[in-house]
Amino acid sequence: MNAISFLISTLFNLYIMAVIMRIWLQAARADFYNPFSQFVVKATQPVVAPLRRMIPSIGSIDLATVLFAYVLCILKFVLLVFVATGSFSFQPYYFYISLLALIKAAGGLLFWVLLIRAIMSWVSQGRSPVEYVFMQITEPFLAPIRRILPDLGGIDLSVLVLFILLQFVNILIGNLIGPIWGQL
Repeated sequence: MNAISFLISTLFNLYIMAVIMRIWLQAARADFYNPFSQFVVKATQPVVAPLRRMIPSIGSIDLATVLFAYVLCILKFVLLVFVATGSFSFQPYYFYISLLALIKAAGGLLFWVLLIRAIMSWVSQGRSPVEYVFMQITEPFLAPIRRILPDLGGIDLSVLVLFILLQFVNILIGNLIGPIWGQL
């Protein structure tokens, strides 16, 4: 991978994660006035606001933002192929690869949010606004696991269990789809 490809991939991945975070914050009905939520909204608002006027939401899922994240994934692959080959070409399989990349980015974002939340719980002890938002958006994933796990005297292993489940799903999808999953 050359330097330009690395830069394109990194910038697109970071912005795609910000867009996915916006979808996730809206679906979880997280605190809109939290500084972290405000950062995510302001970073994505210039493109999402006009799209929201044209594309309606379905329940708590903002279809305009989902479509924007999907288009970003398609654009990322088009630019990466352009940098690699020097010619512009659009192939129909970009739709499929972009959908897979969006799913993998969402899983990766969940992993990083859980990891940051776990580390922050050791350090900030609930005083950080970022930790509060991360708690709001990850609790729907962790609460069912906590109901199943036995009480271990104040030790919460639900994050570890979710990490194992995420890794299992990642490997399972890789086995079903093939080596392209590892390259996304």
